[in-house]
Amino acid sequence: MGKLVTALRFPDPDAAYVALVEARRGLTEEAAADLDARLVLILANHIGDLDVLNEAIALASQPG
Repeated sequence: MGKLVTALRFPDPDAAYVALVEARRGLTEEAAADLDARLVLILANHIGDLDVLNEAIALASQPG
């Protein structure tokens, strides 16, 4: 299927960032990690393409 899209796609990227930060606000580290894991699995399922998922994993695994 498709190739991983890394270009900015949010019309308001700041609002997307705030939504992610707010979702974790007030959570313990463990609860925040659980939220992150569930979010990753939900979005991976939404992608539905193993090649794209593998590209994303490779990109995320690169040192900051």
